[in-house]
Amino acid sequence: MLLIVSPQMALLEVLKYPDPRLKRKALPVARIDYKITKLAADMLETMYEAPGIGLAAIQVNVLLRVVTIDISRENNDPLILFNPKIIESQGTINTEEGCLSVPETYELVDRAQWIRFTALDDQGNTVEREASDMLAVCVQHEIDHLDGRLFVDYLSGLKRQRIRKKLLKQQRIEA
Repeated sequence: MLLIVSPQMALLEVLKYPDPRLKRKALPVARIDYKITKLAADMLETMYEAPGIGLAAIQVNVLLRVVTIDISRENNDPLILFNPKIIESQGTINTEEGCLSVPETYELVDRAQWIRFTALDDQGNTVEREASDMLAVCVQHEIDHLDGRLFVDYLSGLKRQRIRKKLLKQQRIEA
């Protein structure tokens, strides 16, 4: 991966649920250029600082299909996906998920245990990959963001309402 990382990397503001901008659908990346790779580098820096293991551009108020992921303990194995799309999935895994846009909230969600997906890499080449377990869950979670869905959308209305009220109260206290 040849991701351009400049000395002017910046931390980006992560939108918090229930911000309605998180429900928008991201647009495809038309071409891979300096601007889009700079966005990906800034997203990685923001994700690592949070700390998190995945971040979708929609979470930083950019309407493009860009995802950064790093499930390594050392934060040394970044995966950057432009226009990711799941083309096959199998099995089910029930795991506890959290989200940088839904801070301090963790709930069990069912996802496919194995997926095959395509995306553009940072050189504009189409790549196809398989993922299972944690990586598969993370890719699905981030692609959901690009489609205007959050993990809380998989929960019951009662749980979602409880989380919404808790986060709105927290946001008022911080304001």
